[in-house]
Amino acid sequence: MPTTRSATVDDAAQITHHRRRMFVDAGRPDNAVLDRMADAHTPWVARMIEEGKYIGWLTEEEGHVVASAGLLLLDWPPHPLDPVSTQRGYLLNVYVEPAFRRRKLASNLIELALAEARRRKIRVVSLHSTAEGRALYAANGFRPTNEMFFVEPVEG
Repeated sequence: MPTTRSATVDDAAQITHHRRRMFVDAGRPDNAVLDRMADAHTPWVARMIEEGKYIGWLTEEEGHVVASAGLLLLDWPPHPLDPVSTQRGYLLNVYVEPAFRRRKLASNLIELALAEARRRKIRVVSLHSTAEGRALYAANGFRPTNEMFFVEPVEG
């Protein structure tokens, strides 16, 4: 029976491992760019947990972490979607090990993140999704937006 607990600074490497697997499973090559990302992500997520800006959850079964997710708290200007709040949530690092998928573990983690946002009176939570993940997020109340990106190329 899986159990879910809050993430601690000691979980930074595990969260990074799941983040890397998330990108690989989405079709990104497991290469030097992901090495660089992982090297930078582990200390970053540890610091964000320590500062209370990243609230994470890990689901374990038989002593092994099989799923995880995080909610990043962002300073954000008041917006028509929430005209008084100065924070927004960003759902990230949602990952379930392949052998444990289709068991509602991701939905449980998403609900924990949304409950935390509600507790903090954060009305807007955003995320980025793969095409495969859209149905999961839609089933959990998310809707598509018109967001766009400008990204400088990364070498490697």
